[in-house]
Order: sequence, then structure tokens, then C-alpha cells
Amino acid sequence: MKERIRILLLMMIAVPLAGEFKFYPFDDTFRVSLGTPVFFLFLLWGRRIHPNIAGILTGLSVFVLRFLLAVGIRDISVEEAMYLHFPAFFYYVMYAFVFHLTKLNERHDQPFIIGLLGVLIELFASVSEMAIRSFLANQDITLLTIEQLVFIAFIRSFFVLGFFNIFKLREAKFAEEEQRKQKEQMLLFISNLYEESVQLKKTMLNAEEVTSMCYDFYRRLKSREESGHDAQTALQIAGLVHEIKKDNQRIYAGVSELMASKNLQDYMTIEELGNIMIVSNRRYAESNCKDVSFSLHVDGDHPPYHVYMVLSLINNLLANAVEAIKEEGYVSLHVKRKDQFVEFCVSDNGPGIAPRLKEVIFTEGFTKKFDAAGNPSTGIGLSYVKQTVEKWGGHIRLMDNHKETVFILEIPMNAMIEKGLAR
Repeated sequence: MKERIRILLLMMIAVPLAGEFKFYPFDDTFRVSLGTPVFFLFLLWGRRIHPNIAGILTGLSVFVLRFLLAVGIRDISVEEAMYLHFPAFFYYVMYAFVFHLTKLNERHDQPFIIGLLGVLIELFASVSEMAIRSFLANQDITLLTIEQLVFIAFIRSFFVLGFFNIFKLREAKFAEEEQRKQKEQMLLFISNLYEESVQLKKTMLNAEEVTSMCYDFYRRLKSREESGHDAQTALQIAGLVHEIKKDNQRIYAGVSELMASKNLQDYMTIEELGNIMIVSNRRYAESNCKDVSFSLHVDGDHPPYHVYMVLSLINNLLANAVEAIKEEGYVSLHVKRKDQFVEFCVSDNGPGIAPRLKEVIFTEGFTKKFDAAGNPSTGIGLSYVKQTVEKWGGHIRLMDNHKETVFILEIPMNAMIEKGLAR
């Protein structure tokens, strides 16, 4: 509501002022102003404002301004000023009425039709205004005047249409950019879900194994007469672990369904994936007040890769690289094809990794990251990457020197072009 009022107020100010910028293309009596093009543009732009309301209010503001200027500055009598400028009010009212009648704001996808109807609307409003002026002044409307009106209407309507199409193009580009950002965020969100689903599946397998071991332990205890209480305890543990597994299965099914329901691309080119990861991690660096430059290099021909596999693995390493940099530095992603393998190199010029930690950084639960309250991170990022890469028949290695830290992943190409959840 407030936005509509602002647009109406702006229209009531802009149109009368634009109407005072006028020129005489044919003779000293036929005046052409910029009020009509501005009004036409406002009607196309303010789709949520009823045209008839806009026409009445704008016509009234135009009449009031011209009346005050005529009486106060040009020293014209009140009666003469009324006769002279009241037809302008009627012009804007009729313009808005026909604009609403032709439903022009429902034809934004038909620019040529908008231009032609704009000509007809202006011609009808101009003829109506001239009819009132002719009635008041007892003058006839000549054919030459009509021809001049048609010419001016064509010029002004298609001039406005050009501006309006520029606005629509910018609006479409903005919407496309917003859609692209939302898609990137959704892809990263799904990749995180994919990572969690892999860990959840591993937990389910562990729970199944623990359940089997507990039940086997229960049967062995039950065979001993003196261990009846312990046997029941073991059976209870097996039952509880089994319930945990069932809960995890339900969660896993829900996560898998959520991932499948988003209807996003399963496969993308490595250039597209690389750009998504670079953009997201640049934002991550900026949110942490770090000045980090990013670079992406792709060597060789690559088929489309599975989106969530690549994002869940490489984004882990890129985010770690950003976190390793104190204030400013660079992070590089280099992708190359080596026969039937894909090599991903993630490098940064952070402080590096202490020699004593190189042997344990891939251990599940190991972390050097703590939040503001001193709570440690989960420590599953690098262990997840290592387990997943090795599961697919690849390997990961660390190269660290005094200049930069480099993580190198080599993954069979067949694994990257197959859907991970089906494995």
C-alpha cells in the first residue's frame, strides 16, 4: 500500500512538471509536452495502481499546476484559466480510462501491440481534449490537426516503449541473477545434504553391525545360566540400537526424497561447478572479513560430472582453505584430466599444516576449528573426503611446503559421472 501511494505521489509531481517542458513542432499553436510520455511510462510501470485512479489524480494535479501558473504568474483571469486548462484534466482521465479498457498492462509480452495501442489511446484522448476545446472556443477540428496528432502519438508512444523495454530488460536480468543465486544456494544446500546422507548411511551400517553383535552376545550370555540378567541387558541394547537404525533409515529416506524433489540438474560441466564453488567461497571469505582472491583452471576435455559429488568434496577443501587464511591470501582450484582419472588440486597460501598434524588430519573427529564459545567442530570434513574418495577407487594426498598447502584428489572418471546415491 505504501509503495502504491509513493508511486502515485511521484506520478502527480513528475507528470505536471514534465508537462511544462513543451515544444511546438508545427506552428505556434500546436503544443507537444513530455507529460504524456511520462504518464504512459508510469501506467506501464505501476501495474498495481488502478489506471482510472491514476488518471483522475494526475489530471487534477496537472490542472492545478497549470491553473496556478496561469493565474499567479501569467496574470490570466480565473475564468479564462479554467477554460484554458480544464480540458487537460479531461485528457488524462480519458487516457487512463482507455488504457484500462484495452488491458494494456496484461500485454507486457507484446511490445509492438503496446506501441500501437499506445498510439490509439493517445489519439483518442487528444481528440477528446480537442473536442472540448473546440466546443468551448467554437472552433472546428481540421484533418491536418488529426494527422499531426497521429504523427506525434506514434513518436511519443514508441519512444516510451523503448524506455519501457529497457526497464523490462534490466528487470529480467535482475530476476535471472536472483534465480541464479538461489539455484547456487540450493545446489550447495543439497550438496551438504548429500554429504550428511553419506555419513548417515555409514551410521546405519554401523548400527546394523552393532545390533548383530549385541544379539550374538545376548545368545552367548543366555546359554550360561548364571548370566540371565546380563543377557537381558544385551538384548535391550540390541533393541535400542535397532531402533536407532530404524530412525536413521527414516531420516535417510526423508533426506533422499528432499534431494530428489528439488528438480535440479544432476550433472553440470566442471566450469559451471567450479564457478559456483568459487562464488560461494568468495562470499564465505567476505562474510569472515577476509581478502581472498580465487582462481579456477580447467585442463582437458571433461564430461558433465555429478553435481553433489563434486560440490560435497571440493567445497569442503575450498572452505578449509578459506578458513586457513588469516586475513588475506589466495585460493586456487585446478582441475585436469589424466586418462581415466580426474585430478582436483586445491591450494592456498595460508600458514600451512604442522608436521605433527599431517598424519592425523584425515582422522574422523580431528579438528582445529572452534566456535566463539570454544566448542569444537565435528571434524568429519576431511575424513569424509578421504573415505568417499577411497570408496570410489581414488586417493587424496597432501603437499605442504613453505609457500602453499595443496590437497590433491584423484578420482576415477566413471565414479564422477555416475549418480552417487545409486552406488
